[in-house]
Amino acid sequence: MIDFPLSGLRSVDLVVPDLARAEAFYTATWGLAVAAREGGSLWLRGTGDDPHLLALHAGPAPGIRSVTFRAADEAALRRLAGTLGAGVVPWTEPGGGLGATATTPQGFVLRLVHGDARRAADPPRADRPERLAHVNLNCRDVEAVRRLFEEGLGFALSDRSKLMAFERSGADHHIVVLADAPVDGLNHVAFLLPSWEGVMRAAGRLVDAGHPIAWGPGRHGPGDNVFAYFLDPFGIVVEHTAEVLQVDDSYRVRGPDEWVWPPGRTDHWGLAPPKTEAVKAAQLAIGFVP
Repeated sequence: MIDFPLSGLRSVDLVVPDLARAEAFYTATWGLAVAAREGGSLWLRGTGDDPHLLALHAGPAPGIRSVTFRAADEAALRRLAGTLGAGVVPWTEPGGGLGATATTPQGFVLRLVHGDARRAADPPRADRPERLAHVNLNCRDVEAVRRLFEEGLGFALSDRSKLMAFERSGADHHIVVLADAPVDGLNHVAFLLPSWEGVMRAAGRLVDAGHPIAWGPGRHGPGDNVFAYFLDPFGIVVEHTAEVLQVDDSYRVRGPDEWVWPPGRTDHWGLAPPKTEAVKAAQLAIGFVP
């Protein structure tokens, strides 16, 4: 396996206009648990050993503040921070550790952390997220962002469809997806559940709570993962997923000519209907904010 300098996707920070409403959705409905709170910020964890997966910060409008990756070791953290022109400092947020923050030319705020405190993982629960699966970023210039992730941060391309580049930094087929779009920003955040059964059960809980499925259920092409997409109360697109394809250095990258669906189909199973215009608009509406 390639010696990746980043070992995974740790967390995402979002801005929400109603913190209490966001807490209710992301705990009771989505399936996370409160890890810490301070002032106008809230940190939420899954069942895995990450100190948190999602940080929510009160703000005037929905947005994304940052994406945090875990460095394989301190040397990798310092090397990548230097590549990004960022300094390494101790972090005082929950989880701590050493971290670096950089803003890309596209306005993406990327953070790298090493030495954050791991927690004792809970026993897996079928319908509760264990960790983050991936973050999908809208890019006006996918190839430029690819160069940043692959040459600057050590990612490897797993597959390239007509509209998306799938990037990995370990055995998961992808932890970052770069989507061709007319804007730069957040497309969606995906949370990993233990199995496809868990995705279905979690989807049922959301539907019971009055949140209809935005897209799915289905099984993706690149990555082969089961999915169900939803809109949170503020229009941010979030995904429950499971069974992400595991790959190694022998995996053959396939291009747009090979990732083609028959007319009318959007997933392997043929169950997921085409996305509505409202969902497509939501996937373009969330930008990075300071």
